[in-house]
Amino acid sequence: MSYVTDSPSGSRAQRVAGMILSGLIVVFLVFDGAIKLMPLPVVTETMTALGYSGDPTLARLLGVITLVCAVLYAIPATSVLGAILLTGLLGGAMATHLRVGSPVFSHLLFGLYLGIIAWGGLYLRYEAVRKMIPFRR
Repeated sequence: MSYVTDSPSGSRAQRVAGMILSGLIVVFLVFDGAIKLMPLPVVTETMTALGYSGDPTLARLLGVITLVCAVLYAIPATSVLGAILLTGLLGGAMATHLRVGSPVFSHLLFGLYLGIIAWGGLYLRYEAVRKMIPFRR
C-alpha cells in the first residue's frame, strides 16, 4: 500500500509547484492563526461583523485550530489529515459568509480557493493523493 510519505513521483517541476502551493497555504494559515491569538481590534471587529461575539476567547480558539491544521498540513506524514481538517475549517468559514450575505467571489468562495490550492499542492506532490482523486483522460 502506498502512503503519502512514500517517495513522491512525477516530474521535478510538478513536485516544486506542489511545494510552492503547499507553502503558500501554510504561510497564510500561520498568519491567520497568529493574528487570531492576539487581541487585535480588527479580529474582534471582523468576528462581530460575522455574527460572533466579540469575546477574544473564541478568536483565540479559532486561531489555535487554524495553527493545528497548518502544522498537520506542513508535516508530510500528516499532510492529508491536515488537509481534511482544513477542508472542514474552510467549509465552516464559507457557511459563515453565506449566512451573513458576504460577497460571493471575494469572501464566500475564498475558502474554496484555499481548499483547491491546499489539495492541489498535495495532488502535485504525492502519487498517493493522485490515486485517491483520479482525473480521467
